[in-house]
Amino acid sequence: MTITKHIPNTITSMNLLSGAMGVICTFRGQMEWAFCLMLLAAAFDFCDGLAARLLKAYSPIGKELDSLCDMVSFGLLPSLMLVVTMDLCGCEGFYIYLPLFLAVMSALRLAKFNVDDRQESNFLGVPTPTAAIISGALACYVQMEPDTALASCAGACWFLPLLALLLGLLLVSEIPMFGMKVKPGHKLLDAKRIIFLSAALVLLVTVLVLHSHFSLAFLLIFSFYVAENLVLFCIKRP
Repeated sequence: MTITKHIPNTITSMNLLSGAMGVICTFRGQMEWAFCLMLLAAAFDFCDGLAARLLKAYSPIGKELDSLCDMVSFGLLPSLMLVVTMDLCGCEGFYIYLPLFLAVMSALRLAKFNVDDRQESNFLGVPTPTAAIISGALACYVQMEPDTALASCAGACWFLPLLALLLGLLLVSEIPMFGMKVKPGHKLLDAKRIIFLSAALVLLVTVLVLHSHFSLAFLLIFSFYVAENLVLFCIKRP
């Protein structure tokens, strides 16, 4: 096997390394660094698939390695960020461990994805990186902008466990979610994707104009993605 065949798995391993470093930063209370490392892991997660397609270096071990790395970066890391955020906000008791439900559901979601051949270009249930970025962005924003109304609400002992519960259930749901990767011959920019990209641009500009922390942009954009898919699901239901 040539060295190029190992490139996708090497990139996947960088996903794991980023997630593991994010966990360390989380325990140190460095939420901004933890979130940046989560975004870096997401970039590696995107690039490993791209590299595998370009180099035609698909392998069964690569698929399994990808899920194992994703479990750390997009399952364990975001749930720990929520737990530590609750601790920093003064919550006490067993409540602070409830967001670990997100880690359990992420594992189920990743296992389900590996054996489900219906999710080649679109998804059933919220993608694991999406739930992770929503959670990580919120944890980061609470620390960086503690005097805002959103941070005050998120600091309530019920808020983050409820968020973890909702995201966890959406991870393993059968709700269709569009992806940004489409099969050959299919249109990329259909109505739902145009709406999402337009809204993402508006939200990004709004955050920049308001001089808010960059994590708010990720929180709003990925939350809009979930909300748009839920609305489409409700409209299409018989």
